[in-house]
Amino acid sequence: MAATTAALACLAALAACSGPPKDSGTGAEFKLSVSTPEARGEIDSFTWAVYAEPPTLDYTAAFDYPQNTILSNVCESLMRWTPGLTMEPGLAKKASNPEPRTWVYDLRAGVRFHNGKEMTADDVVYSLGRQMDPKNAAAWAEIFQNVASVRRTGPLQVTVKLKRPDSQFPQYMATAGGVVASKAGVEAAGKDYGTTGGLACTGPFELGAWNKGQSIELDRFDGYWGKRAKSKKAVFRFLTDPSARTNAMLSGEADGGYLIPTESYGRLRESGVGSLYFGEGLTTVNVNVTNMQGPLGDVRIRRALSLAMDRSGFVKAGLGGAGTSTSSITPRAVWAAASKPARKAALGALPPTKQDIETAKALIKEAGATGKTLTVATSPIGQDVSLLATAVQAAGTRIGLNIRLKTVAPNAFTALFTDPEAREGIDLFPYTSYYNISDPLDLLANFRTGAYLNFAGYSDKGYDKLVAQATAVYQQGQRMEIEAELQKQAADKVLWIPVAEWPTSVFLNKRITGAPTTISYMYYPWAADVGAAK
Repeated sequence: MAATTAALACLAALAACSGPPKDSGTGAEFKLSVSTPEARGEIDSFTWAVYAEPPTLDYTAAFDYPQNTILSNVCESLMRWTPGLTMEPGLAKKASNPEPRTWVYDLRAGVRFHNGKEMTADDVVYSLGRQMDPKNAAAWAEIFQNVASVRRTGPLQVTVKLKRPDSQFPQYMATAGGVVASKAGVEAAGKDYGTTGGLACTGPFELGAWNKGQSIELDRFDGYWGKRAKSKKAVFRFLTDPSARTNAMLSGEADGGYLIPTESYGRLRESGVGSLYFGEGLTTVNVNVTNMQGPLGDVRIRRALSLAMDRSGFVKAGLGGAGTSTSSITPRAVWAAASKPARKAALGALPPTKQDIETAKALIKEAGATGKTLTVATSPIGQDVSLLATAVQAAGTRIGLNIRLKTVAPNAFTALFTDPEAREGIDLFPYTSYYNISDPLDLLANFRTGAYLNFAGYSDKGYDKLVAQATAVYQQGQRMEIEAELQKQAADKVLWIPVAEWPTSVFLNKRITGAPTTISYMYYPWAADVGAAK
């Protein structure tokens, strides 16, 4: 049985239980920071560049960068991820774990939704229930797989009963999976919730004008329960072309943006109009294997492609030098709290990152795969995507495979993550994988049979058993020993082809400052911290 006391201790001192290490160990020529300089005052508004328009802002569908970058400032969760990638209380002032299968959330009093109604336990039960409702096909439904019930146990208290101990569930309550919206507001919007009108949430901003195809505006919510936003308005402009995003930041048309096109790092650094920052991204750039029914069903072919990849060349050209080659599908930072033996087991015996064409050719020949065709999806979202697809093509060609590229529009590229039909005829695609929590299992669980992101349908009973074991262990050190074995198995089977670790990038012009630099912006109300630089 999991150690309940350890889980309680972790919640009491979360800064010591999660988050990246002080030294990320990248060894690259770029400096990681937690945040940009603190804002000195308020501003009327700022404009932010994003690479795609969200199809919806319904929190149950908030699974990708564009949605969460905006939604994190409007809708809040029971717990909160901080800029330092630790967890702290959010709409719940306290989370307790009286026994391994029970989590109790005591809510803050006096919190108001944007529609003016006061938050109650009923709103929490309803909001989490929407994630669990199969009719909604929620992107976050999988994190509720071990939830038996969510009940109101007091006007400001909600109790979650689990079918079995689940170390991941309480951590996910700091993501969009733990968002609380007004029951009355969501029901009033009906099928239009998330696409028109308000979102009936509690954040420092509320949804303003949505100019389809152009921009989304957020207005400061002056009834916010916490520290009020420093800007009266935040405007998010949809700029699908990387050059257009960069030019908008250089001209002042946009004050800043996350996910800076890697080909623009140099221009922005040298422009003199602002500063480019890097932070811990808990992010790896991979080649996602989406089809194991064809040639890639043979692990020798997957290993050969991995061995043939020019990782250092991709980091230099595709990531603008701001990244490090890796053969680990998990970023090193998520192993910060592991014991030395567990960390060594997870990271010490990984395949080499250096190119080995001859061994790769031999594997292809041994597998009888010479001349076999594979299709790789690519997209003009940014050179990190297009150049990685090209790198796969170059690697495959050198070892005797026939690699075809299929170009997908930026907005349609998002569909590869949610729509099986969009992945038909595609064997591989560039996949930037970011962590939603600071736990290795966040990614490693994706290779469990039937998992949401298990696009290739990989299935192994032994692997599934280890995922279940790790999930059930609240004690972090013990859990990481199991997770290290999962990492070893995923690496041996080459379930994805890891290429590089990639820091989060953010550009701010000289007018504004205050935005965090880490991946926390996905679930932390970062825009509320943005204000005047002078």
